[in-house]
Amino acid sequence: MSSDNKPLVRARNLTRHFDVSPPFLNRVLEGKQRQFVKAVENIDFDIARGETFALVGESGCGKTTVARMLVGLERPTSGSMEFDGTDIALLKTRREMRQYRRRMQMIFQDPYASLNPRWRVMSIVAEPIRSFGTVKGNDAVRARVFKLLRQVGLGEDDAYNYPHEFSGGQRQRIAIARALATRPEFVVCDEPTSALDVSVQAQILNLMKRLQKELGLSYLLITHDLAVVHHIASRVGVMYLGHLCESADTRTIFSAPRHPYTKLLLETLPDLSMQGRQRVPMAGEVPSPMNPPSGCVFHPRCPYAMEICKKKLPERQNVGHELVACHAYQAEK
Repeated sequence: MSSDNKPLVRARNLTRHFDVSPPFLNRVLEGKQRQFVKAVENIDFDIARGETFALVGESGCGKTTVARMLVGLERPTSGSMEFDGTDIALLKTRREMRQYRRRMQMIFQDPYASLNPRWRVMSIVAEPIRSFGTVKGNDAVRARVFKLLRQVGLGEDDAYNYPHEFSGGQRQRIAIARALATRPEFVVCDEPTSALDVSVQAQILNLMKRLQKELGLSYLLITHDLAVVHHIASRVGVMYLGHLCESADTRTIFSAPRHPYTKLLLETLPDLSMQGRQRVPMAGEVPSPMNPPSGCVFHPRCPYAMEICKKKLPERQNVGHELVACHAYQAEK
């Protein structure tokens, strides 16, 4: 395989557990065991250059933890996490990680909380430029900030205002400009439109698509909104309780889903074609990641659950470039 065909991001058996045990003295006196939240459990995925890979699932399934690991805000418990051929999970110092931080950035969910309210937009967008030294000199930095603001649909005069003077959509444009300031190759988008009005969401998504085309960006999109996925993603991974149930290209996910959880997620979409299709509500609630079910973690809510589902975790089956982990799917083959 040539270097051009290698994925920009590759995760293998990526795992993250959080220790939520009571203090040591409490465990000794009260006889309690150590407790762990199994946020992410042995997931695999690739992100090619220039594509958008979306991770979807209910709240608490581990999507944001994956995002935070990829940009270095969390360290994986085990597994590998390669960026452009280097396993960044093995990097231990800030100096080692610094060269990769410039090439990957993150757009956070809440534009009201992610921007410093005491700084003008000029300082907000210029901070990563100065930090990584991508441009030298005050005049050059100012010119770079003006260019970034124009790229995201804002004016040069906006550089001298504070975040509270902007609408939610405008603030998210500022956050996007800040993310692009270091000329990254890979951008993690953690629910980038969920805090915005529906009328503004499409504008931000169209902006992201345009910037991706112009700058050759690769995106990891974290979302629970399947309409957003359909609009922007080229491939989709479906997560449930820390596990990757299925991954495939977007068209396959929406037209021929294989995993029962993916099928039930799609049932939540409105029937816009007015075909009168039956809606199947998803039974039960998401179990606690501190005490996940045995076997397949989805079996307590799965309408196709068999006895083996309660005892054995399904193996991941590769179907071409697609992946599915389900006993029922294996039984159908």
